[in-house]
Amino acid sequence: MPQEKKDGKRVVLVVEDDDEVRSMLSDYLTFLGYETVTASDGLEGLNRIKERPYDLVITDIAMPYVSGIGIISILKKEHPEIPVIAITGYGYHAEELAQEKNADFIMGKPFDVQKLKKAIEKLLK
Repeated sequence: MPQEKKDGKRVVLVVEDDDEVRSMLSDYLTFLGYETVTASDGLEGLNRIKERPYDLVITDIAMPYVSGIGIISILKKEHPEIPVIAITGYGYHAEELAQEKNADFIMGKPFDVQKLKKAIEKLLK
């Protein structure tokens, strides 16, 4: 179960290879009051996961080096308590793969930020 941080901020890792989407997600999460750490590809994301604990991970599915599916698989094996939101622009097949790997919430691109906010709040309760 995620623990409330001393400063009250939960820490969210955003793994997204699209610079604009990563920046938008980071800015939006910061606006919502979360501490945000970013990674620009799956390999960097896995390295970030080793560096510190996270309360939530948001990952794109299709990325270079290590896919979001790979991140979800490894994360759910090593840290099953950390919820994962998978985002994809590749449609139903990619969403099915994320679901098979136990992503906690799956969103297609473009996504509605209000829907994302509600999913985050639900997963961090």
